[in-house]
Amino acid sequence: MNAGGVVHDEDAGARWQGRREIAVAPAATVTGLEALRAGDIHVWYVDLAVTASTVGWLAACLSGDERERASRFKFERDARRFMVARSALRRLLGGYLGLAPHGVTFTYGAYGKPALDGDHAALSFNLSHSGDVAVVAAGWERAVGVDVEQYRPLPDLAALAARSFAPRERAVLDALPEAERPAAFFRCWTRKEAFIKATGQGLAQPLDAFVVSLGPDEPARFLDIDGDPGALARWTLHDVQPPPGYAGALVVERAVRAVCGRAWSTAEAGA
Repeated sequence: MNAGGVVHDEDAGARWQGRREIAVAPAATVTGLEALRAGDIHVWYVDLAVTASTVGWLAACLSGDERERASRFKFERDARRFMVARSALRRLLGGYLGLAPHGVTFTYGAYGKPALDGDHAALSFNLSHSGDVAVVAAGWERAVGVDVEQYRPLPDLAALAARSFAPRERAVLDALPEAERPAAFFRCWTRKEAFIKATGQGLAQPLDAFVVSLGPDEPARFLDIDGDPGALARWTLHDVQPPPGYAGALVVERAVRAVCGRAWSTAEAGA
């Protein structure tokens, strides 16, 4: 278990479609909801860089609404990434539930957070994607939120932090050597994004109303949530391990027994 509470198999494979090195277990097929034990969270890492023919095959399971959303992207690359991520999400959730991917149906909260409807509502999930990586988190009867961000230059890092981070977070960021600030910024950003996704409130929830750790040697944890001790006890914060070049975080309602990371590839979909 690392400082963020993430459990990875000791014999974790390092192959990412033969081109990236990551410390996650080899891809595995989910065969039913019982594969996700109570108290566990599964985190799946999805490679979005696939061929056009594979995108077409995967997109066959998408709904009309998802296809329409994909058509609104300005760039083909972004449409491809969206379709692969949504297809992987449908196939993973369908695997847990014993459903065909096209049989997975979603409902959306007041602020747009997706959830499963009807008899399947107890399976919580969340999806995030950035660059060529998507991350899916799934858990049983507890809210989850996940975020992944590709590292990139941020000339306006200080301004972004001033707008979005709590004073305690900005103080930690400013005290770090300049070379360490970008990594700390993305640690803080993904942790905060994962929380507002877990609560389902999105940007309606002020980012500076809660405080997360961000120092390079600090474990992932909440330091304050709007001055509410009950909220601090309710939510847990965890690091996840996306491929190099990405930062990621996971927030889960209530204590977690284990967070298990796995890679998912189109081979599981039969592509």
